[in-house]
Amino acid sequence: MKKIGILLLIIVAAAGGAFGYSLWTAENAQSQHDALLLYGNVEIRDTEIAFNGEGRIVEVLVEEGDRVGHGQLIARLETDRLDAEIARADAEIEAQSQVLKRLESGTRKQEIEQARANVAAAEARAKNAQRIVDRVRDTSTMGASSEQDMDDALAQLEVERAALDVRKQELDLAVEGPRIEDVAEARARLASRRADRELLDRRLNDASLKSPSAGIIQNRILEPGEFATPARPVVSIALEDPKWIRTFIPEPDLGKVHEGMKAKVHSDSFPGIAFDGWVGFISPIAEFTPKAVQTTDLRTQLVFEIRVFVKDPANQLRLGQPVTVSIDRDASMPPDAHDPASTPTSQASDKGPK
Repeated sequence: MKKIGILLLIIVAAAGGAFGYSLWTAENAQSQHDALLLYGNVEIRDTEIAFNGEGRIVEVLVEEGDRVGHGQLIARLETDRLDAEIARADAEIEAQSQVLKRLESGTRKQEIEQARANVAAAEARAKNAQRIVDRVRDTSTMGASSEQDMDDALAQLEVERAALDVRKQELDLAVEGPRIEDVAEARARLASRRADRELLDRRLNDASLKSPSAGIIQNRILEPGEFATPARPVVSIALEDPKWIRTFIPEPDLGKVHEGMKAKVHSDSFPGIAFDGWVGFISPIAEFTPKAVQTTDLRTQLVFEIRVFVKDPANQLRLGQPVTVSIDRDASMPPDAHDPASTPTSQASDKGPK
């Protein structure tokens, strides 16, 4: 009987040891895969948009609370004077285009023939002036012509010969056509007119204010009839993306996280819903725990800011909303899970509660 009792004691001890070992193994495995819980608030960016020009506002097409998409028209400026300037610029472009076309086409055949006819007429007048000189010279020997008549005839001959030279030069110019420099000048003037027109097009485009990104109208600052400038915003927009959770991690847990780790974001407002996210930024600077942070550690403990970017396609999370972040220590986001260009890294540019 004593042996049986000892045997039972050994069996019980072995079973208890096996159970304890299995429990320790399970707890150890569980502790290795436990998620790191952090607490923080939802942060988003907002932007104030203004016209890239000056003018009187004629229409504001959105109200506070409206959802707007990328490139959606927000407001318009009056463009009556600008439309008149565009019409004048179009007319100047057309006129200069015809000038350039005329120069590039060269001299018309009829103009060359006209120049040749002018040369022939000048030659005829020069020959006639030469005959008059010869006649006066012959008659002067007989006393029928005076010395003054001879001088007049010679002067007229010089005039007609000079006129003949002018007509010949005109014919050469007509045959040669416009100068290369004249064509280049006309082409440059046309390019200048078109550049002015493009500038007017830009001013016309600037008269329409469009949303730079998808978001929600927070404030409608200016109204129709007010004068807008680049320094006076018309509306402010809360951007839907990027959206992140600003939280803080104690220094002892700093080595447990790194950029790219997967995370889940939970909110009391949406029980049972987990928003996918990832660690996108870890501050290189330590600081003391802010009063607004919920943590079980002492407030004198040094912490590091972490930004967990979250996917919220339905736009359910709101600015300043308290949430719980669960970071999976054993998983990282794939390289193409998010666009690094959309990850803000400058703390100074963030909007939201501090």
